[in-house]
Amino acid sequence: MTSERRFLEADWRNLVMLNYVVDPDALADRVPAGCELDFWSGRTFVSVVGFQFLRTRVLNVSIPFHRDFEEVNLRFYVRRRADGAWRRGVVFVKELVPRFATAFVARRLYGEPYEAMPMRHSHCVDGDRMTTSYQWRRGGVWERMSATVSGPPVSLEDGSEEWFISEHHWGYSQPRDRTTVEYRVDHPRWRVWRSGSGTLECDVAALYGRSFVDALSGAPSSAFVAEGSPVVVMKGERLKPSPAA
Repeated sequence: MTSERRFLEADWRNLVMLNYVVDPDALADRVPAGCELDFWSGRTFVSVVGFQFLRTRVLNVSIPFHRDFEEVNLRFYVRRRADGAWRRGVVFVKELVPRFATAFVARRLYGEPYEAMPMRHSHCVDGDRMTTSYQWRRGGVWERMSATVSGPPVSLEDGSEEWFISEHHWGYSQPRDRTTVEYRVDHPRWRVWRSGSGTLECDVAALYGRSFVDALSGAPSSAFVAEGSPVVVMKGERLKPSPAA
């Protein structure tokens, strides 16, 4: 990829990832054309991910008041066969940000399901114990996700659940015209802290829809925090429909 194709550059830091097993039927209608669901150990996952966007630049331009902000998203995992290999990617159900302009641009250019609302975060370190929380205010109520970890971060093990969740380097969206937009996300492999205490506190049905209530109402299958890194999001490309479409 050349620098001319870069759309967004930023640091993604302190990523909290809460991962839940979900019935594939709950996602079937959301899979973009040309993609299929991606499985790990025969299971389908959705993840609630909160992180900090820092030093953001769009088309190499730093936009005042839109450099540093929070994002919380609900995503699931797909793959697409291209050039003789699988491209493993994510599809977003909903993405929360505190800036209206950020949400507007992402919806307009990528067809991504962004929504703007007040947000805040905390990142507290006490000795070797670290708690990271992301919150959003909806209907006058603060909802949140968080995870507590301890000890040093570890490198991802190939084939692990953490590897599967974090090592999807493509994004897919389906704008209103039902075509598929594909874009690449470049970042180095992250180190992670595993957590046994990830929590999600929100009205799942109101925020994400009733089809996600069963999956998101219980404890996550796994929870971890990733250090993060600089990230580059390439310009999206609209895929040509298959001859059968």
